[in-house]
Amino acid sequence: MPSVDTGAPARTGASPERFPSSPRRVSLALFAVGLATFTLLYATQPLLPALTTDLGVTPGQASWTVSAATIGLAVAVLPLSVLSERFGRRTVMTCSLTLAVAVALALPFAPSIEALIALRALQGAAIAGIPASAMAYLADELPPRALVGAVGLFVAGNSVGGMSGRVLTGWAAEGWGWRAGLASVAVVSLVCAVVYRLLIPRARNFTPTSLRPAAVLRTVRDHLSDGLLLRLYSLGLLFMTVFGAVYTVIGYRLVAEPFGLSQGLVGSIFVIYLVGTVSSAAAGRLVERLGRRGAFYLAIGATSAGLLTSLGESLAAVLVGLVLITAGFFAGHAVASGSVSRTAKTGRAQASALYQMAYYLGSSLGASLGAVVYHAAGWSATVAFALGALVPAAGITLYATRRAPARRRPAVARSC
Repeated sequence: MPSVDTGAPARTGASPERFPSSPRRVSLALFAVGLATFTLLYATQPLLPALTTDLGVTPGQASWTVSAATIGLAVAVLPLSVLSERFGRRTVMTCSLTLAVAVALALPFAPSIEALIALRALQGAAIAGIPASAMAYLADELPPRALVGAVGLFVAGNSVGGMSGRVLTGWAAEGWGWRAGLASVAVVSLVCAVVYRLLIPRARNFTPTSLRPAAVLRTVRDHLSDGLLLRLYSLGLLFMTVFGAVYTVIGYRLVAEPFGLSQGLVGSIFVIYLVGTVSSAAAGRLVERLGRRGAFYLAIGATSAGLLTSLGESLAAVLVGLVLITAGFFAGHAVASGSVSRTAKTGRAQASALYQMAYYLGSSLGASLGAVVYHAAGWSATVAFALGALVPAAGITLYATRRAPARRRPAVARSC
């Protein structure tokens, strides 16, 4: 779920006629594209046990259908954010969504796990254009009074999509197999793409900028040499490593004894994902009451408690554990991503893109390593792996509010 910082410069004095006549249309279009994006991104996650059985692969191999997509997104998000400044946010979003849906329609026909992984990597790279462009598009095209609501709808689309994609594929796969599960989300994403295309207006306030790779690289270098930003990126990576490991592996645990859940019921477990909507919204209040460090420690504590609770042999214990893990993860992610946008004084688009790169690399690491650990040693080892990732997160949190003394450097113009 992306940060709500737009990464775009503030506008002053924009005349009302430069905004679309119906901000609601823009908001609904961005809801549709957000829904499609996260419906597709994690669509294979609840299907991993079925892929393992049907294609005769290990959990580690099957998990690459998740990791490949998030790696593709992580690698492509920064370049696409730069291209959106040159060719337009709307153009990049439209091309990205079109390619992602086209790949989704091809996925059910993948003949092998290798083809499935390759297509998922391409799909992840295509999807990257949407988080790279959406917030800046809204900041460009909507008046301030409509911007907050539109951003909220986009983030809601992300959350609902992340949940519904997992649930839908799980239930479709139970009745007709994993290929039908992928086909079902492809159809949903196609409908979302049509709605988006019918509603999205042409950009009125976008001014193309020339591509300046050297300026972008200087800004990225400055961000990567900022100790505070690096700590925030590390926290995003570690939080997502834990979350990716848990939600990639949990399906295997729940279809096995002593639980023996069906594919559809395993998919339904992902409704818990909506807990994250509540904890993300509460993150701002947590920071106000506890400070940024206190909010991080609360998130780490909730996640750790959830991991330990999930070791229980009852389904209730596992579900309570997942609720705590989900709430803790989303709270920590919301605080970290929001802190990045406040910490970066220039080049906020690149700062946010770097956070997303770290975040999705964490998802890839968690999915792949978590599946390997589970296959080798079971759920207890997976919990130990996740707790191990939280130990450095707790250490980093000690310094997550401290910035090293600034070095004197010439100002670098922001390119995005």
